[in-house]
This record gives sequence, C-alpha cells and structure tokens, in this order.
Amino acid sequence: MSSIDACLAGIAKVNERILEQPEQERRKHIRERSVRVRVPDLDTVFDMRLTQDGLVDVTHRPDDTAAPRAQVVVTVDSDDLVDLAEERMDYARALFTRRVRVDASISDLLRMRKFI
Repeated sequence: MSSIDACLAGIAKVNERILEQPEQERRKHIRERSVRVRVPDLDTVFDMRLTQDGLVDVTHRPDDTAAPRAQVVVTVDSDDLVDLAEERMDYARALFTRRVRVDASISDLLRMRKFI
C-alpha cells in the first residue's frame, strides 16, 4: 500500500504531464471539471479541479467526510494510482480490468484519456 504522500506525488506527476502539453492543446481538450480521486485502501479522497492550468486546489480528506459531488470521480487503490502516474500501468488496461473505475460523462472520459 502506497502512502498519501506517494499518491500526492503521483497526482503531481500527472499534473506535470498535463502541463507538458502545449497550451493550445490544453485549451482544445480540457474543460474545467471538479475531480475526486477515491483511494479505498487508504480511506482517503483527493479533491481537485482540472483546469487549463492543470490540476489545481488539490486537497485530501478522509473518505467518510461529506463534500459536494464531483463531476469526475476516479476510484483506484493507492499502488495502482502511483503505477499509473509513473506510467508503469496502462490506463486503458487498468479500466478494462477494473483496477480503475471512472464515473464521468463519455466526453469527459475521452478528454481525460488524452492527458492521463
């Protein structure tokens, strides 16, 4: 099981990949969304906003704490989150094998896939 700090580092790595994309590409593919990453094995939730400036306002809290509904909810175990961030796991394979669950609209899924 990875730690909360390792998960935060993984989220930061994903943010780096987003920011590596030219601003024009980010403008084309990113629509501002509230994002929640649930990590059941740590009983933790990471809340953030996906914007053209990357992932912003990243916070974490216990999973049992109430919060407004997010537009995109990703559920993933801590080790898998870190592996995805480090590109040791294929995102599509993780979805198909149900190691990652994403609750979002189809258009959000397609847009996010470009940057994960």
